[in-house]
Amino acid sequence: MQFDPISAFGLVATGILSALAGLMFLAAIQRRATTVDRDSLFSEEGRGAEYLFDGQTLLDATPMGRALLPDACKRGAMVWPGLISYLEPRFPGATNRLDTLSTDGILMLVSEDEGNSGPLLLRAELRGGITRISVQETDTTAAGSLDPLTRRAIKEELEQLRLIAAKAPLPIWRETLNGDVVWANATYLNLVTERLDDDDDLTWPLPQLFPARSDTTPRQKLAAIGDEKDRWFDLVISDNTAHRQVYALPADRTVKAEVGLHAFMQTLTKTFAHLSTGLAIFDHDRKLVLFNPALMDLTGLSPDLLTRRPSLATFFDALRENSMIPEPRDYKGWLNQITDIEKAAASGLYQETWSLPSGQTYRVIGRPHPNGALALSFEDISSEMLQTRRYRADLELGQAVIDGVDAAIAVFSAAGVLVMSNTAYSALWGHDPAAALGSAGAIATVCTHWRERTAPSTIWDRAEDFIAQLGPREAWQHDARLADGRALSCQFSPLAGGATMATFRQRPPREDDDERLTFTSTRKTA
Repeated sequence: MQFDPISAFGLVATGILSALAGLMFLAAIQRRATTVDRDSLFSEEGRGAEYLFDGQTLLDATPMGRALLPDACKRGAMVWPGLISYLEPRFPGATNRLDTLSTDGILMLVSEDEGNSGPLLLRAELRGGITRISVQETDTTAAGSLDPLTRRAIKEELEQLRLIAAKAPLPIWRETLNGDVVWANATYLNLVTERLDDDDDLTWPLPQLFPARSDTTPRQKLAAIGDEKDRWFDLVISDNTAHRQVYALPADRTVKAEVGLHAFMQTLTKTFAHLSTGLAIFDHDRKLVLFNPALMDLTGLSPDLLTRRPSLATFFDALRENSMIPEPRDYKGWLNQITDIEKAAASGLYQETWSLPSGQTYRVIGRPHPNGALALSFEDISSEMLQTRRYRADLELGQAVIDGVDAAIAVFSAAGVLVMSNTAYSALWGHDPAAALGSAGAIATVCTHWRERTAPSTIWDRAEDFIAQLGPREAWQHDARLADGRALSCQFSPLAGGATMATFRQRPPREDDDERLTFTSTRKTA
């Protein structure tokens, strides 16, 4: 058999080419399998959200899986708590089941049917120390039946809602009926993170900002950190069948205003407590909101009644029962009197003096206040009224005494004004003391009146100078004759405080009266 080198070379080349083609085919198959496997895990067209964890450290996740996480939990050690915050509300007990994955090897849970959304499927598997977790919809036909524009609109709306919740400047969280926090926005997570120790990480369920919260106390205090001040929040809770949505509204300004108002009210209360005048302040609903101890002392009302915030009518009913108002003639009239008190005080016109059956006298004043409030003050003026009565009684007694004197008496003040006279003076001079008050009672006017009713004499000039004189003086007297010829003995005496008393007495005529009066008249004419 003859050896053909060309044929042999062709056979070798054909074998080599066949081997290369086989190798290339196998490599292409392997590359395609790897690409398909990688695309099925990380492609945006995947059926659900999938994660790869090494312990609690995220190795990789599909884009849909990252989208399920809160914005504050998409990186680092925050990913695992963020994923748990999504899984636990939908798959109750998923946290404990994931902890036992090392012994179980594989975990599959189905969520409850959420209405139109349909149930979800949770699948977790641990292989070679790597945990693979996937969340998928059990019914893929529902999502596939939506047109692209509808899916796009739903996605955009979902992104907007997530952005609103993430950027909200107030803490928002979702909790179970047992109080476990299963979802929270970025503001809540930041506040929680600030209060963690350096060696602590976020755990599931999330820590509570207000562990001692009570449903009956919606306002809660968040303790300060470092040099910061305590922060206050008003909690607004929205309940549903399985969860509660909680919004923490900042209330720092409100608390500051209330503290200032409370301090102001304490200052007013301490100030009112030292007043001897009783104060009762009613709000726009005519409910008693403030009173001082003097009110109890003056009215005898019990603290229990006053602290129950009685109405204005109840307040006056209690005063009537204690005989602390003037007893009206009839009950109906008394009710009208209460109405008149309220109306008059509201217009700023009410002021009255109450003479009580016990002999005490109260001055009651009503004053309107802003926002329809009403303030009533009760002042015991019994001693003042007693002094006034005594003063009037003394004046009446003194007037009665000088009215009983036969001589005509007129008293002038240090300013030379007629302040007192008796009936004998009025009868002698025809001078009404009441009409002589003021400028008509000045010494110059009175002396002119005396001159017109007497014979010409210099006594009235001297009397005018004497009454107006300041400093030490000595009493003196002189005679005068009335126009009808009667003789008068006039005496002017200094009194305490610069006052002067003028005394006029009629006397029997003497032999030298004509000569003396003629001499006086001649000197006056000259």
